[in-house]
Amino acid sequence: MTLPADLHRPEYGTRTLADVLPSVAAGLGAGGADRLGLAEVLRGARRVAVLLVDGLGADLLRAHAGTAPTLAALATPLGDLQAPCPSTTPVSLTSLGTGLPPGSHGVLGFVTDVPGRDRPVTHTQWTDDPDPATWQAQGTVFEQLAAADVASTVVGPYAYATSGLTRAAYRGARYAPAVSPGDLAAGLTRSLAVGDRALVYGYHAELDLTGHVRGVDSPSWRQQLAHVDLVVAQVLDDLPDDAALLVTADHGMLDVPAGNRLDVDATPALGAGVRLLAGEPRARYVHAHAGAADDVLAAWRAELDDRAWVVGRDEAIASGVFGPVDHALAARIGDVVALARGTWALTATRQEKVPSMLAAYHGSLTATELAIPLLVARGAAL
Repeated sequence: MTLPADLHRPEYGTRTLADVLPSVAAGLGAGGADRLGLAEVLRGARRVAVLLVDGLGADLLRAHAGTAPTLAALATPLGDLQAPCPSTTPVSLTSLGTGLPPGSHGVLGFVTDVPGRDRPVTHTQWTDDPDPATWQAQGTVFEQLAAADVASTVVGPYAYATSGLTRAAYRGARYAPAVSPGDLAAGLTRSLAVGDRALVYGYHAELDLTGHVRGVDSPSWRQQLAHVDLVVAQVLDDLPDDAALLVTADHGMLDVPAGNRLDVDATPALGAGVRLLAGEPRARYVHAHAGAADDVLAAWRAELDDRAWVVGRDEAIASGVFGPVDHALAARIGDVVALARGTWALTATRQEKVPSMLAAYHGSLTATELAIPLLVARGAAL
């Protein structure tokens, strides 16, 4: 199936976030395929740190290179990579941790329906219902590393140490809670010293939050980017001689003007026949009442027109945007899928009051949302 010209299918298996950790594992001698061709970049490295900066889209970084001189000076041997679909944090982090596209690991959106339960799960607030071990049943790259006697550590926010998403995406790794960006930097370098071979993954959250609330074209966002740059500089100052640092992201972001927000809750045609509205403003999953799916699809197509790519579940799966979709996971995708085009957002001011007030969003398949950097620094001995 052909997507609209301004939306793009992620190149799973060759150039996505899901291909990073399998390639690093191969470079550390833990087996698997070097999907990205990182062999030369990691040659001689016994320790690798992977820092993911939430919301650090490649287009945004290029546009603000002067604000982030440390990041701008890092090597880009492979060019841009791509986020998965939807281009949103829980989907991306699970793809990173498992090395799989969303259709295989099953974390398919920011908010998704729990089939048979008539309720959604918000993956950033997820604890133990549904059980992370069954909701995301695939093995992780961290488990692969453990089997090969490679020490792996996740350095992330203290609040997420035991979350459902952490257990789904990172199981097999030791979790080292961080209480601040400075603690994150120190935790990365400290954890690199563990074992003869080591992978340390760090997650930095604040840039994404700042972008959502203030916009990516704001002084606040630029100031926060400068703080990210300082964290990277601190990690580089203490990088072991036999280590490599990779910096990447989970998605890009874009500001959404006030005039480009279609309020689903204020548009009666978009509510008819709908059992559950899931996803997020730029990547909607619409679950219909029994027998109403065709009518809901027709109504959403007619109402949204060229503001979104609107397809039924089977069409969305056939397009390949999620990668191969396990049949047992397909019902987590809406009966109707609507991915925003341009700078449109499909808000829901009654059902999602706070998310509808944000300045910037992500989730769809525009080039800016998909493009993520892969920046590289090597220790002095490499």
